[in-house]
Amino acid sequence: MTSTEIPSGFHKAIRWYPPAYDIRVDEVPVPRIQHPDDVIVKVKLAALCGSDLHIYRGHGGINSVHVCGHEFIGEVVALGESYGSDAQGRPALYSSLKVGDKVVSPFTVNCGECHVCRLGYTGRCLDGGLFGSPALDGGQAQYVRVPKAGGTLFNLSNPSTWSSALPEETKKNALLNIADSSLLMLADILPTGVFAALQAINHPKVAPVITGKPWPHCFSKDDVLGNEVSFTESDRILTVAVIGLGPVGVCATVSMLDVLATRKIPFQLVAIDPVESRREKMKAVYNTIDVEGKGTGDFAVLAIDEAKAKIGEWTAGVGATAVLEVVGNTSAINLAYEVVRAFGVIVSVGVHGEPPLPMSGRQLYNKNISLDFGRCPSRAMFPPAFDLLVKRQDVFGGIGEPASLVDRIVDFSQAADIYRAFEKNQIGKVIFDPWK
Repeated sequence: MTSTEIPSGFHKAIRWYPPAYDIRVDEVPVPRIQHPDDVIVKVKLAALCGSDLHIYRGHGGINSVHVCGHEFIGEVVALGESYGSDAQGRPALYSSLKVGDKVVSPFTVNCGECHVCRLGYTGRCLDGGLFGSPALDGGQAQYVRVPKAGGTLFNLSNPSTWSSALPEETKKNALLNIADSSLLMLADILPTGVFAALQAINHPKVAPVITGKPWPHCFSKDDVLGNEVSFTESDRILTVAVIGLGPVGVCATVSMLDVLATRKIPFQLVAIDPVESRREKMKAVYNTIDVEGKGTGDFAVLAIDEAKAKIGEWTAGVGATAVLEVVGNTSAINLAYEVVRAFGVIVSVGVHGEPPLPMSGRQLYNKNISLDFGRCPSRAMFPPAFDLLVKRQDVFGGIGEPASLVDRIVDFSQAADIYRAFEKNQIGKVIFDPWK
Protein backbone atom coordinates (compact mmCIF):
# COMPACT_ATOMS: atom_id res chain seq x y z
CA MET A 1 0.00 0.00 0.00
CA THR A 2 1.20 3.50 -0.92
CA SER A 3 -0.04 6.37 1.18
CA THR A 4 0.57 9.76 2.70
CA GLU A 5 0.05 10.16 6.41
CA ILE A 6 -3.56 9.29 7.25
CA PRO A 7 -4.96 9.89 10.73
CA SER A 8 -5.08 6.64 12.67
CA GLY A 9 -8.09 7.61 14.73
CA PHE A 10 -11.39 9.21 13.81
CA HIS A 11 -12.78 11.64 11.26
CA LYS A 12 -16.00 13.63 10.88
CA ALA A 13 -18.85 12.22 8.82
CA ILE A 14 -22.50 13.10 8.20
CA ARG A 15 -24.62 10.07 9.03
CA TRP A 16 -28.29 9.18 8.67
CA TYR A 17 -30.17 7.42 11.46
CA PRO A 18 -33.38 5.45 10.97
CA PRO A 19 -36.25 5.68 10.72
CA ALA A 20 -36.26 9.15 9.08
CA TYR A 21 -35.25 12.83 9.20
CA ASP A 22 -32.34 12.22 11.58
CA ILE A 23 -28.97 13.61 10.40
CA ARG A 24 -25.99 13.74 12.75
CA VAL A 25 -22.31 14.61 12.47
CA ASP A 26 -20.33 11.81 14.10
CA GLU A 27 -16.73 10.93 14.79
CA VAL A 28 -16.16 7.57 13.09
CA PRO A 29 -13.04 5.48 12.34
CA VAL A 30 -11.01 6.69 9.37
CA PRO A 31 -11.51 4.23 6.47
CA ARG A 32 -8.65 1.89 5.58
CA ILE A 33 -7.61 -0.11 2.53
CA GLN A 34 -9.59 -3.36 2.64
CA HIS A 35 -8.83 -4.72 -0.84
CA PRO A 36 -5.86 -4.28 -3.23
CA ASP A 37 -8.13 -2.32 -5.63
CA ASP A 38 -9.16 0.21 -2.95
CA VAL A 39 -8.17 3.86 -2.79
CA ILE A 40 -8.65 6.25 0.14
CA VAL A 41 -9.65 9.78 -0.85
CA LYS A 42 -9.36 12.84 1.37
CA VAL A 43 -12.61 14.65 0.57
CA LYS A 44 -12.31 18.31 -0.31
CA LEU A 45 -15.99 18.94 -1.10
CA ALA A 46 -19.14 16.79 -0.97
CA ALA A 47 -22.61 17.68 -2.20
CA LEU A 48 -26.17 17.14 -1.08
CA CYS A 49 -28.32 15.60 -3.82
CA GLY A 50 -32.07 15.20 -4.24
CA SER A 51 -31.56 11.43 -4.27
CA ASP A 52 -30.33 11.67 -0.66
CA LEU A 53 -33.82 12.75 0.34
CA HIS A 54 -35.32 9.34 -0.38
CA ILE A 55 -33.29 7.87 2.47
CA TYR A 56 -33.65 11.01 4.59
CA ARG A 57 -37.44 10.72 4.43
CA GLY A 58 -37.32 7.03 5.27
CA HIS A 59 -38.51 5.98 1.81
CA GLY A 60 -35.43 4.01 0.81
CA GLY A 61 -36.26 0.76 2.58
CA ILE A 62 -33.10 1.21 4.67
CA ASN A 63 -32.79 0.77 8.43
CA SER A 64 -29.02 1.00 9.02
CA VAL A 65 -26.94 3.95 10.15
CA HIS A 66 -24.47 4.95 7.44
CA VAL A 67 -22.38 7.83 6.08
CA CYS A 68 -24.40 9.90 3.61
CA GLY A 69 -23.60 11.28 0.20
CA HIS A 70 -22.57 10.11 -3.24
CA GLU A 71 -21.02 13.25 -4.75
CA PHE A 72 -17.44 14.07 -3.74
CA ILE A 73 -14.16 15.43 -5.04
CA GLY A 74 -10.81 15.15 -3.30
CA GLU A 75 -7.23 13.94 -3.20
CA VAL A 76 -5.83 10.42 -3.24
CA VAL A 77 -4.05 9.69 0.05
CA ALA A 78 -3.69 5.89 -0.07
CA LEU A 79 -3.50 3.25 -2.79
CA GLY A 80 -4.01 -0.50 -2.55
CA GLU A 81 -1.42 -2.97 -3.80
CA SER A 82 -3.03 -3.24 -7.26
CA TYR A 83 -1.68 0.16 -8.27
CA GLY A 84 1.66 0.42 -10.05
CA SER A 85 3.40 0.62 -13.41
CA ASP A 86 3.03 -3.13 -14.04
CA ALA A 87 -0.80 -3.23 -13.88
CA GLN A 88 -1.21 -4.73 -17.35
CA GLY A 89 -4.58 -5.33 -19.02
CA ARG A 90 -6.52 -3.32 -16.47
CA PRO A 91 -8.10 0.18 -16.56
CA ALA A 92 -5.49 2.90 -17.00
CA LEU A 93 -5.67 4.24 -13.45
CA TYR A 94 -4.24 1.02 -12.01
CA SER A 95 -0.99 1.95 -13.76
CA SER A 96 -1.05 5.73 -13.47
CA LEU A 97 -2.92 6.85 -10.33
CA LYS A 98 -0.67 8.37 -7.68
CA VAL A 99 -0.95 9.65 -4.13
CA GLY A 100 -1.69 13.38 -4.36
CA ASP A 101 -3.79 13.17 -7.54
CA LYS A 102 -7.03 15.15 -7.58
CA VAL A 103 -10.00 12.94 -8.37
CA VAL A 104 -13.76 13.10 -8.77
CA SER A 105 -15.87 10.01 -8.31
CA PRO A 106 -19.04 8.89 -10.07
CA PHE A 107 -21.78 8.11 -7.59
CA THR A 108 -21.43 4.37 -8.19
CA VAL A 109 -18.49 1.99 -8.03
CA ASN A 110 -17.67 0.51 -11.44
CA CYS A 111 -15.03 -2.16 -12.05
CA GLY A 112 -14.45 -1.04 -15.65
CA GLU A 113 -13.56 -4.60 -16.66
CA CYS A 114 -16.77 -6.63 -16.85
CA HIS A 115 -19.09 -7.08 -19.83
CA VAL A 116 -21.56 -4.55 -18.41
CA CYS A 117 -18.89 -1.87 -17.94
CA ARG A 118 -17.36 -2.55 -21.36
CA LEU A 119 -20.75 -1.84 -22.96
CA GLY A 120 -20.89 1.50 -21.12
CA TYR A 121 -23.63 0.52 -18.66
CA THR A 122 -21.35 1.34 -15.74
CA GLY A 123 -24.16 2.21 -13.32
CA ARG A 124 -25.12 -1.48 -13.22
CA CYS A 125 -21.68 -3.08 -12.86
CA LEU A 126 -22.04 -6.52 -11.25
CA ASP A 127 -19.32 -5.60 -8.74
CA GLY A 128 -20.64 -2.08 -8.29
CA GLY A 129 -22.12 -0.29 -5.34
CA LEU A 130 -23.80 2.98 -4.46
CA PHE A 131 -21.95 5.46 -2.26
CA GLY A 132 -24.00 6.68 0.69
CA SER A 133 -25.71 3.39 1.45
CA PRO A 134 -25.42 0.73 4.17
CA ALA A 135 -23.29 -1.31 1.78
CA LEU A 136 -20.82 1.51 1.10
CA ASP A 137 -20.24 4.61 3.22
CA GLY A 138 -20.62 7.85 1.32
CA GLY A 139 -18.56 10.94 0.66
CA GLN A 140 -20.07 13.41 3.13
CA ALA A 141 -17.04 12.80 5.31
CA GLN A 142 -13.43 13.85 5.62
CA TYR A 143 -12.23 10.56 4.10
CA VAL A 144 -13.88 7.93 1.93
CA ARG A 145 -12.88 4.47 0.74
CA VAL A 146 -13.37 3.88 -3.00
CA PRO A 147 -13.52 0.20 -4.02
CA LYS A 148 -12.51 -0.74 -7.59
CA ALA A 149 -11.10 2.77 -7.80
CA GLY A 150 -9.08 2.11 -10.96
CA GLY A 151 -12.32 1.60 -12.85
CA THR A 152 -14.30 4.20 -10.91
CA LEU A 153 -12.40 7.45 -10.35
CA PHE A 154 -11.54 10.16 -12.84
CA ASN A 155 -8.05 11.57 -12.42
CA LEU A 156 -8.31 15.34 -12.81
CA SER A 157 -4.53 15.63 -12.39
CA ASN A 158 -3.93 13.48 -15.48
CA PRO A 159 -6.59 14.22 -18.15
CA SER A 160 -4.85 11.95 -20.66
CA THR A 161 -6.52 9.02 -18.88
CA TRP A 162 -10.01 9.96 -20.15
CA SER A 163 -11.49 11.19 -23.40
CA SER A 164 -12.99 14.53 -24.40
CA ALA A 165 -14.20 16.07 -27.64
CA LEU A 166 -12.47 19.29 -26.63
CA PRO A 167 -8.99 20.21 -27.94
CA GLU A 168 -6.33 18.97 -25.53
CA GLU A 169 -5.19 22.50 -24.63
CA THR A 170 -8.77 23.57 -23.88
CA LYS A 171 -9.22 20.53 -21.69
CA LYS A 172 -6.04 21.22 -19.69
CA ASN A 173 -6.83 24.92 -19.26
CA ALA A 174 -10.33 24.09 -18.10
CA LEU A 175 -9.01 21.79 -15.38
CA LEU A 176 -6.68 24.55 -14.20
CA ASN A 177 -9.36 27.22 -14.08
CA ILE A 178 -12.66 25.53 -13.20
CA ALA A 179 -13.48 25.57 -9.48
CA ASP A 180 -13.78 22.32 -7.54
CA SER A 181 -17.37 23.27 -6.67
CA SER A 182 -18.11 23.14 -10.39
CA LEU A 183 -16.12 19.97 -11.13
CA LEU A 184 -18.05 18.27 -8.32
CA MET A 185 -21.15 18.32 -10.54
CA LEU A 186 -19.49 15.62 -12.63
CA ALA A 187 -20.12 13.10 -9.85
CA ASP A 188 -23.86 12.80 -10.57
CA ILE A 189 -26.16 15.65 -11.49
CA LEU A 190 -24.58 16.82 -14.76
CA PRO A 191 -23.90 13.33 -16.20
CA THR A 192 -27.49 12.41 -15.27
CA GLY A 193 -28.85 15.49 -17.02
CA VAL A 194 -26.82 14.76 -20.15
CA PHE A 195 -27.90 11.11 -19.99
CA ALA A 196 -31.59 12.08 -19.94
CA ALA A 197 -31.21 14.42 -22.90
CA LEU A 198 -29.21 11.96 -25.00
CA GLN A 199 -31.63 9.12 -24.29
CA ALA A 200 -34.50 11.25 -25.54
CA ILE A 201 -32.85 12.74 -28.62
CA ASN A 202 -31.58 9.33 -29.78
CA HIS A 203 -34.77 7.40 -29.10
CA PRO A 204 -36.43 5.65 -32.09
CA LYS A 205 -39.75 7.38 -31.30
CA VAL A 206 -38.06 10.75 -31.91
CA ALA A 207 -36.46 9.71 -35.22
CA PRO A 208 -39.33 10.78 -37.56
CA VAL A 209 -39.17 14.36 -36.25
CA ILE A 210 -35.36 14.48 -36.46
CA THR A 211 -35.08 12.92 -39.94
CA GLY A 212 -38.19 14.36 -41.54
CA LYS A 213 -39.23 10.89 -42.68
CA PRO A 214 -42.20 8.86 -41.37
CA TRP A 215 -41.96 5.59 -39.54
CA PRO A 216 -40.29 3.22 -40.45
CA HIS A 217 -38.45 5.04 -43.25
CA CYS A 218 -36.87 7.29 -40.63
CA PHE A 219 -34.36 4.45 -40.09
CA SER A 220 -33.46 4.15 -43.78
CA LYS A 221 -30.79 6.03 -45.67
CA ASP A 222 -33.01 5.99 -48.76
CA ASP A 223 -34.79 9.16 -49.82
CA VAL A 224 -38.11 7.36 -50.30
CA LEU A 225 -40.71 9.20 -48.24
CA GLY A 226 -42.97 6.18 -47.89
CA ASN A 227 -46.02 8.41 -47.63
CA GLU A 228 -48.07 10.26 -50.21
CA VAL A 229 -48.38 13.27 -47.90
CA SER A 230 -45.15 15.20 -47.32
CA PHE A 231 -44.04 16.47 -43.93
CA THR A 232 -45.06 20.01 -43.09
CA GLU A 233 -42.73 22.45 -41.39
CA SER A 234 -44.53 21.92 -38.08
CA ASP A 235 -43.96 18.15 -38.27
CA ARG A 236 -40.23 18.82 -37.91
CA ILE A 237 -40.59 20.69 -34.60
CA LEU A 238 -39.54 18.57 -31.62
CA THR A 239 -41.71 19.20 -28.54
CA VAL A 240 -40.02 18.32 -25.24
CA ALA A 241 -41.18 18.58 -21.63
CA VAL A 242 -38.87 18.42 -18.61
CA ILE A 243 -40.69 17.57 -15.37
CA GLY A 244 -38.85 18.61 -12.20
CA LEU A 245 -36.49 21.57 -11.90
CA GLY A 246 -34.29 20.57 -9.01
CA PRO A 247 -30.54 20.59 -9.75
CA VAL A 248 -30.74 17.50 -12.00
CA GLY A 249 -33.75 18.91 -13.83
CA VAL A 250 -31.86 22.14 -14.51
CA CYS A 251 -28.92 20.09 -15.80
CA ALA A 252 -31.26 18.03 -18.01
CA THR A 253 -32.85 21.19 -19.42
CA VAL A 254 -29.50 22.84 -20.12
CA SER A 255 -28.27 19.60 -21.71
CA MET A 256 -31.33 19.33 -23.93
CA LEU A 257 -31.03 22.96 -25.00
CA ASP A 258 -27.39 22.35 -25.89
CA VAL A 259 -28.23 19.27 -27.97
CA LEU A 260 -31.02 21.09 -29.81
CA ALA A 261 -28.89 24.16 -30.44
CA THR A 262 -25.83 22.19 -31.55
CA ARG A 263 -27.83 20.03 -33.97
CA LYS A 264 -29.95 23.00 -35.09
CA ILE A 265 -33.18 21.13 -34.40
CA PRO A 266 -36.39 23.22 -34.38
CA PHE A 267 -38.00 22.76 -30.98
CA GLN A 268 -40.54 23.69 -28.36
CA LEU A 269 -39.36 23.00 -24.80
CA VAL A 270 -41.28 23.50 -21.58
CA ALA A 271 -39.63 23.12 -18.18
CA ILE A 272 -42.16 22.24 -15.47
CA ASP A 273 -42.18 22.51 -11.67
CA PRO A 274 -44.88 23.37 -9.11
CA VAL A 275 -42.35 25.22 -6.90
CA GLU A 276 -41.99 28.89 -7.83
CA SER A 277 -38.40 29.25 -6.55
CA ARG A 278 -37.28 26.41 -8.80
CA ARG A 279 -39.02 27.95 -11.79
CA GLU A 280 -37.32 31.27 -11.08
CA LYS A 281 -33.94 29.53 -10.92
CA MET A 282 -34.58 27.90 -14.29
CA LYS A 283 -35.59 31.22 -15.83
CA ALA A 284 -32.41 32.86 -14.53
CA VAL A 285 -30.33 30.01 -15.92
CA TYR A 286 -31.96 30.29 -19.35
CA ASN A 287 -31.49 34.07 -19.43
CA THR A 288 -27.80 33.63 -18.63
CA ILE A 289 -27.11 31.18 -21.49
CA ASP A 290 -25.83 32.90 -24.62
CA VAL A 291 -27.81 32.96 -27.87
CA GLU A 292 -25.74 30.16 -29.41
CA GLY A 293 -26.52 27.87 -26.48
CA LYS A 294 -30.26 28.56 -26.54
CA GLY A 295 -30.95 27.55 -30.12
CA THR A 296 -33.83 29.05 -32.07
CA GLY A 297 -36.80 27.25 -30.54
CA ASP A 298 -39.53 28.27 -28.13
CA PHE A 299 -38.82 27.88 -24.42
CA ALA A 300 -41.12 28.25 -21.43
CA VAL A 301 -40.87 27.64 -17.68
CA LEU A 302 -44.30 26.93 -16.21
CA ALA A 303 -46.27 25.41 -13.37
CA ILE A 304 -48.15 22.18 -14.05
CA ASP A 305 -51.52 23.41 -15.33
CA GLU A 306 -49.99 26.18 -17.43
CA ALA A 307 -47.53 23.69 -18.91
CA LYS A 308 -50.33 21.32 -19.93
CA ALA A 309 -52.09 24.19 -21.69
CA LYS A 310 -48.88 25.31 -23.41
CA ILE A 311 -48.13 21.82 -24.75
CA GLY A 312 -51.70 21.57 -26.02
CA GLU A 313 -51.37 24.96 -27.70
CA TRP A 314 -48.02 24.15 -29.27
CA THR A 315 -49.09 20.76 -30.63
CA ALA A 316 -52.81 21.24 -31.34
CA GLY A 317 -53.55 18.77 -28.57
CA VAL A 318 -51.22 16.02 -29.83
CA GLY A 319 -48.71 16.17 -26.94
CA ALA A 320 -44.95 16.21 -26.40
CA THR A 321 -42.73 13.89 -28.41
CA ALA A 322 -40.38 13.36 -25.47
CA VAL A 323 -40.78 13.89 -21.73
CA LEU A 324 -37.84 13.90 -19.30
CA GLU A 325 -39.09 12.92 -15.84
CA VAL A 326 -36.51 14.00 -13.27
CA VAL A 327 -38.50 13.70 -10.05
CA GLY A 328 -39.01 10.02 -9.34
CA ASN A 329 -42.55 9.75 -8.01
CA THR A 330 -45.95 8.60 -9.20
CA SER A 331 -47.40 12.09 -9.64
CA ALA A 332 -44.55 13.04 -11.98
CA ILE A 333 -45.02 9.86 -14.00
CA ASN A 334 -48.76 10.52 -14.22
CA LEU A 335 -48.04 14.01 -15.53
CA ALA A 336 -45.53 12.62 -18.03
CA TYR A 337 -48.12 10.15 -19.32
CA GLU A 338 -50.71 12.91 -19.57
CA VAL A 339 -48.59 15.28 -21.66
CA VAL A 340 -46.72 12.78 -23.87
CA ARG A 341 -48.07 12.16 -27.36
CA ALA A 342 -49.03 8.81 -28.83
CA PHE A 343 -45.82 7.20 -30.13
CA GLY A 344 -43.88 9.35 -27.68
CA VAL A 345 -41.17 8.52 -25.14
CA ILE A 346 -40.89 9.11 -21.39
CA VAL A 347 -37.30 9.13 -20.12
CA SER A 348 -37.28 8.78 -16.33
CA VAL A 349 -34.01 9.34 -14.43
CA GLY A 350 -35.62 10.20 -11.09
CA VAL A 351 -35.08 7.67 -8.30
CA HIS A 352 -38.39 5.89 -7.79
CA GLY A 353 -39.46 4.37 -4.51
CA GLU A 354 -41.57 1.36 -3.67
CA PRO A 355 -45.02 2.49 -4.91
CA PRO A 356 -45.91 0.77 -8.19
CA LEU A 357 -46.18 2.70 -11.43
CA PRO A 358 -49.61 4.27 -11.76
CA MET A 359 -50.25 3.31 -15.40
CA SER A 360 -51.84 0.09 -16.56
CA GLY A 361 -50.71 -2.00 -19.49
CA ARG A 362 -53.85 -0.91 -21.30
CA GLN A 363 -52.89 2.75 -20.91
CA LEU A 364 -49.42 2.10 -22.28
CA TYR A 365 -50.82 0.11 -25.18
CA ASN A 366 -53.39 2.77 -26.02
CA LYS A 367 -50.69 5.43 -26.47
CA ASN A 368 -47.88 3.33 -27.99
CA ILE A 369 -45.46 5.07 -25.64
CA SER A 370 -42.01 3.93 -24.59
CA LEU A 371 -40.81 4.13 -20.99
CA ASP A 372 -37.05 4.45 -20.49
CA PHE A 373 -36.20 4.14 -16.81
CA GLY A 374 -33.22 3.97 -14.53
CA ARG A 375 -29.91 5.04 -13.10
CA CYS A 376 -27.43 7.06 -15.12
CA PRO A 377 -24.16 5.24 -15.96
CA SER A 378 -22.31 8.29 -14.68
CA ARG A 379 -18.80 7.08 -15.41
CA ALA A 380 -19.67 6.42 -19.06
CA MET A 381 -21.37 9.84 -19.27
CA PHE A 382 -18.43 11.73 -17.75
CA PRO A 383 -16.75 12.84 -21.03
CA PRO A 384 -19.78 14.58 -22.61
CA ALA A 385 -20.74 15.98 -19.20
CA PHE A 386 -17.25 17.45 -18.77
CA ASP A 387 -17.44 19.06 -22.22
CA LEU A 388 -20.79 20.65 -21.37
CA LEU A 389 -19.45 21.81 -17.99
CA VAL A 390 -16.65 23.65 -19.77
CA LYS A 391 -19.04 25.19 -22.30
CA ARG A 392 -21.60 26.30 -19.74
CA GLN A 393 -19.50 27.86 -17.00
CA ASP A 394 -21.94 30.79 -17.16
CA VAL A 395 -24.38 28.47 -15.35
CA PHE A 396 -22.17 25.88 -13.67
CA GLY A 397 -19.30 28.12 -12.58
CA GLY A 398 -20.73 30.40 -9.90
CA ILE A 399 -22.03 30.10 -6.36
CA GLY A 400 -24.98 31.91 -4.84
CA GLU A 401 -26.00 33.95 -7.89
CA PRO A 402 -29.55 33.78 -9.29
CA ALA A 403 -28.36 31.61 -12.20
CA SER A 404 -25.87 29.52 -10.19
CA LEU A 405 -26.69 25.88 -9.76
CA VAL A 406 -24.84 25.86 -6.41
CA ASP A 407 -26.45 28.02 -3.74
CA ARG A 408 -24.04 27.67 -0.82
CA ILE A 409 -20.94 25.96 0.56
CA VAL A 410 -21.32 25.17 4.25
CA ASP A 411 -19.55 23.32 7.05
CA PHE A 412 -20.67 20.05 8.62
CA SER A 413 -22.14 21.79 11.66
CA GLN A 414 -25.03 22.95 9.48
CA ALA A 415 -25.76 19.50 8.04
CA ALA A 416 -29.03 18.79 9.88
CA ASP A 417 -30.44 22.24 9.12
CA ILE A 418 -29.38 22.07 5.47
CA TYR A 419 -30.98 18.66 4.95
CA ARG A 420 -34.18 19.99 6.53
CA ALA A 421 -34.22 23.14 4.36
CA PHE A 422 -33.40 21.20 1.19
CA GLU A 423 -36.20 18.74 1.85
CA LYS A 424 -38.66 21.64 2.17
CA ASN A 425 -37.47 23.34 -1.07
CA GLN A 426 -36.13 26.27 0.94
CA ILE A 427 -32.66 25.98 -0.58
CA GLY A 428 -31.15 24.57 -3.75
CA LYS A 429 -27.88 22.75 -4.36
CA VAL A 430 -25.61 22.83 -1.30
CA ILE A 431 -21.99 21.69 -0.98
CA PHE A 432 -20.35 20.63 2.28
CA ASP A 433 -16.75 21.50 3.11
CA PRO A 434 -15.61 18.81 5.58
CA TRP A 435 -12.67 20.88 6.77
CA LYS A 436 -14.38 24.19 7.61
